[in-house]
Amino acid sequence: MIDCNQRLVQQLNTAPHTASEVRQLVTEITGQQVDESVEIRLPFLTDTGTNIQFGQNVFVNGNVLFVDLGGIVLEDDVLIGPGAMLISVNHPLNPADRHSVEVQPVRIEQNAWVGAGAKILPGVTVGANAVVAAGAVVTKSVPANTVVAGVPARVIKTIETKD
Repeated sequence: MIDCNQRLVQQLNTAPHTASEVRQLVTEITGQQVDESVEIRLPFLTDTGTNIQFGQNVFVNGNVLFVDLGGIVLEDDVLIGPGAMLISVNHPLNPADRHSVEVQPVRIEQNAWVGAGAKILPGVTVGANAVVAAGAVVTKSVPANTVVAGVPARVIKTIETKD
């Protein structure tokens, strides 16, 4: 399946496509229907593709990397900036086990925004309405309605919400 998906990813990224053709190819790659409200800019990069879930009204900019073996969920209204990395796989620190993998899901909750070049590491949940600043490296879950920035990312602001 991974070989087949890599051929589909290559096809997706090497020929011009309409928005609906992009969604159709991503539907084939993920094995899940991608809603017509989802916009994905190319290139779209993934190692397996079968463990990515898209909500509605999601925008994924170009050059985003999904390392999705552990699962990646993008809830409704999520924005992902160009060159971001969502990584759900890691390797153990013990040198004897280093060639094995550890998987932990990544979840980007409703209306969150992951900025350009940000890196979301395994096991992280970005809370609803949160913002991950450009270039941040997120090693721990982000509370809802906050802004995180830096390496490693830390909360720098709380977002005031209007009801």
